[in-house]
Amino acid sequence: MTYAIQVDNLGKRYMIKGGHKRRPDTLRDEIMGLFKKKGPKETAREFWALRELGFEIAEGDKVGIIGKNGAGKSTLLKLLSRVSEPTTGQIRVRGRVSSLLEVGTGFHPELSGRENIFLNGVVLGMTRTEVRRKFDEIVEFAGVADFLDTQVKHYSSGMYMRLAFSVAAHLDPDILIVDEVLAVGDAEFQKKCLGKMQEIGSGGRTVLFVSHSMQSVTSLCNKCILLEKGRVKRQGSPSEVVLEYFGGGHSAGRVDFGSHGRHIGDAGVELMYGEVLDHEHHPAVEIDIRKAVQIRMGFRIKTRSTKQYVPNFHFTLPGGTYAFVSSPQTVGALPPGDYEACCMVPGDLLNEGTYSVGLAISSFGSASEVHFFEQGALSFNVRDSMDDSVGRSHGYGNIMPGAVRPLLPWTVTEARS
Repeated sequence: MTYAIQVDNLGKRYMIKGGHKRRPDTLRDEIMGLFKKKGPKETAREFWALRELGFEIAEGDKVGIIGKNGAGKSTLLKLLSRVSEPTTGQIRVRGRVSSLLEVGTGFHPELSGRENIFLNGVVLGMTRTEVRRKFDEIVEFAGVADFLDTQVKHYSSGMYMRLAFSVAAHLDPDILIVDEVLAVGDAEFQKKCLGKMQEIGSGGRTVLFVSHSMQSVTSLCNKCILLEKGRVKRQGSPSEVVLEYFGGGHSAGRVDFGSHGRHIGDAGVELMYGEVLDHEHHPAVEIDIRKAVQIRMGFRIKTRSTKQYVPNFHFTLPGGTYAFVSSPQTVGALPPGDYEACCMVPGDLLNEGTYSVGLAISSFGSASEVHFFEQGALSFNVRDSMDDSVGRSHGYGNIMPGAVRPLLPWTVTEARS
């Protein structure tokens, strides 16, 4: 196996003074520091943005890098892009790297869009002839043909990002590094970005992609790295790592709340367990988009009551957006005992991506009451193999928008005159 990137014992340290990180990474920072008024001597302390990182990325891998804000994701990409130097460790990179780290980097604001395209090509080691060969494709993808001779400092953030991504992706990099490009731009452009990165990866080149969109990561990437407080917490398949990120990465697809020493509920009813089952009734964390998925919840009614305890499941997307809520139509008053509530979600309904399930029980009588609501208790991934057996992609390589993606009956017939 040939590796595109090898990282060994990588660390990045900053010195903090007065509660702020001192980051003189540029010449301007160093010069400005000379003219600052000297006050009482401050005691500096170390801050390790990254520490003891080690991983290998093979040629052709599409790797998602995820983690909470401050986990070290952007710092890692800057080190891999040679924008910043590591404090410890080694990075070995094989091939030409093209990076899109953030709005404001990579382009000279006083130059036009046309001039910046050629400037970036030179930085990547390309000849003007090579850049010219790609020029029309870059401009068409970015959609900025009418503003090519305008200084990029006058571009909107969306125009700037469209052109920056197009340049980075089209100048034949061996390794494409992208940091949150999908946060800027409309839905159509985001879809184009994902499609282009998929195309680059399919061509045997390597893609590193930092994103807070777990749906994009699980759709685009074949590997994933989770960073936490500057260290690698987990690396592996996107499904496993994303579930770890959401705190629901239980290998068996089941959570026993009682065994964790947690009491969830009130004097009347208590949550005992929850689990995700695939179409063969096996606990699972990854579900085929074509197959049904079953959600189960065990609960215990502890006292006799005339209340009607109604279980309900809350399905949400990454970020907390609701997909839907489901509950049984009728539930009679139940005597004390242990019960299991089951909900079957049919295949060909949910979209590809990660879903979290909140487990709750409410009651209705003279007044409504929520007895417990364990938000995000379970998580699972829905994956689309995109092979011919799915029969609904028609060669479309990107994820569809929306919380659900139902396979509905259609007819296409010749119109009668």
